Amino acid sequence: MFELNLIGIGTGNPDHVTFQGAQAIRDADLILIPRKGNNKADLAGIREQIIEQVSDTPVQIAYFDIPERKSEDGYLRGVDDWHDAIALRWQDTIAAHAGVQQVALLIWGDPSLYDSSLRIASRLAPAPKIRVIPGITALQALTAAHAIPINDIGAPYVVTTGRRIRDEGWPAGVEKVAVMLDGECSFQHLPMGAYHIWWGAYVGMKEQILIQGPLDDVAQSILDTRATARADHGWIMDIYLLKKRAN
Repeated sequence: MFELNLIGIGTGNPDHVTFQGAQAIRDADLILIPRKGNNKADLAGIREQIIEQVSDTPVQIAYFDIPERKSEDGYLRGVDDWHDAIALRWQDTIAAHAGVQQVALLIWGDPSLYDSSLRIASRLAPAPKIRVIPGITALQALTAAHAIPINDIGAPYVVTTGRRIRDEGWPAGVEKVAVMLDGECSFQHLPMGAYHIWWGAYVGMKEQILIQGPLDDVAQSILDTRATARADHGWIMDIYLLKKRAN
């Protein structure tokens, strides 16, 4: 039975890979790299660059195609079925490389935060031994890039998704909200005069873009900048932090 290593690699900067993560990459018999279509070829390329930078010897790489997610039966059912399909791709790809003992996947950010790799891994049969090597989260990279703390003294904050902001509005009982997985800039559904935003795309990478300010002042700039960056690169990963402004 093989050991599955889920290695957090930060936001794409090879310097975000820890010494522990680099060693796990070097020790791997097989590294799985997902492909998500021609427009996101750079994502596979960044993983390849990280592997090349941290490993002194060639590492065996196997590619697999990410299946399309369907939502006809609702969001949660669609995600559940999608994870089943991805697990099957993992299993088939690993099975095609008989005898491997150490299998690795390079996970954007960290497997602990808004990432489904652990849930997908739990679907593998027979179940492998799973090892998680923590990485830098997008939230850490964002706050470091803006040189701000995530929380105020003694105060809680919420990490949520764009979909929940769009559908449910501002979470109760908090002054700060970090928003991930937001392809639609869901801050547009909030009363923009009430918040300050710290936004970042490609945080921690050489392509990094940062915008911050009162939401009503910078929202359009974020929308325009995001659209241009996505067109230029073929993909975008962004995250933002919102805080209620004083009345």
